[in-house]
Amino acid sequence: MENNIKCPNCGFQFPVEGALFNQAEEQIRKEYEKKMAQNASIIKQQKEALEKEKVDFEKKKEKENELFTERLTKKIEEERLRLKKISDEELEQRNRFFNEERERMRKLATEEIEQKTRQLDEEKEKLKKQAQEEFELKIRQLEEENEKRKNENKELKNKELEILKREVELKEKQEEFQLELQKKFLEKQEELAAEIRKKEQEKVDLRIKEYEKKLEDQKKLVEEMQRKAEQGSMQMQGEVQEIALEDLLRADFPFDIIDEVPKGVRGADVIQTVINPLQQVCGKIIYESKRTKAFSDQWIEKLKEDQREQSAVIAVIVTEVLPKEIERFGRRDGVWICTYHDVKSLIFILRETILREYSIRMSHENKGDKVELLYRYLVSDDFHQRVEAIVEGFSSLKGEMDREKRAMMKIWKEREKQIEKVISNTIDMYGSIRGIAGNAIAPVKALELGEGYDVDVDE
Repeated sequence: MENNIKCPNCGFQFPVEGALFNQAEEQIRKEYEKKMAQNASIIKQQKEALEKEKVDFEKKKEKENELFTERLTKKIEEERLRLKKISDEELEQRNRFFNEERERMRKLATEEIEQKTRQLDEEKEKLKKQAQEEFELKIRQLEEENEKRKNENKELKNKELEILKREVELKEKQEEFQLELQKKFLEKQEELAAEIRKKEQEKVDLRIKEYEKKLEDQKKLVEEMQRKAEQGSMQMQGEVQEIALEDLLRADFPFDIIDEVPKGVRGADVIQTVINPLQQVCGKIIYESKRTKAFSDQWIEKLKEDQREQSAVIAVIVTEVLPKEIERFGRRDGVWICTYHDVKSLIFILRETILREYSIRMSHENKGDKVELLYRYLVSDDFHQRVEAIVEGFSSLKGEMDREKRAMMKIWKEREKQIEKVISNTIDMYGSIRGIAGNAIAPVKALELGEGYDVDVDE
């Protein structure tokens, strides 16, 4: 295990022992350089002092030589002046004495200079030797201190190694303890995982059962809703046909009075009061609108009762499903029966019949035989054929309309299939994403069951 130190400035990492050794070495080197600088400074100062003394000595020597020369010259001049007064013998004697004295003085000066030089050299050598001894002493002290630091550093390294060994042993023990602890933790975790899996499986089983129960309830609810929707749809379809019949009568016979029988009130669905151009009430036609899957004979009996109550001349049942003996329209037990597609043609003829009957009745009032003739005419084959011819003309137009409608229905069905395909793919994609991402995906209301039927998706 390496103990590293990280530089706060550059982020470089280096070992602790290297840092301590380098730090000690740097400190010893700095102290050694400092002491060497101090010794060099002292030697430099001593050297400068020696040079100064030498210069002073040279100046002093030069000055003394000048003084000696000056004294000698002065003395020679004095001797020369004096010699002029003495004889040549005395001059020669004095010259000899003077030369001897000068030689003696020169020797004395030379000896003094040599002595001073020797003293200076000895002093210089002494100072140099002293400086060298001090320098060597400092070096020895620094080496001893360096050796001491090395020994201390060695002891420190030994201690660090011992600490590292202990740390390694402690780390190994800690790793063994962690491995043991991790082993126990994994065993405990496996036990907990097994228990959790068991509980989760139980929850999943319960949830599946709840979901199956909800699906069963939903199926029942959907079936009930479909049944009610079919009933409501049939009722609504009947109401739609009734409204369409009213609109047709009001559009084609604007002068007639078209009355709607309110829901819940006994009677026919629509009552048409026929008005002639003279604004005279000619009679009533009552209508019963039916859009069921089977024809019922009870409708005829009920409508005949309504006809008697309303004093209507004609009763008409407009239905999608006709009796077996009637193909498009016909009369059964005194009640006219037709489909919605043929009602317009039939009403036109029946209304004209009522107008004619009223006109005949008004022109032959109190003539029952005329009424009898009119009745016979209405129930005759001739009238039936005329009505059938008129209806066929309308039916031809209706056939063209049906062909156009079927073509449009085909286009609508194709577009509806395409829309259903897009919606189905969208639902599949939404379900897949919802199954992966869970509740993190915001619910789309149009694709949810609604309040009370949400199915939770676990993340």
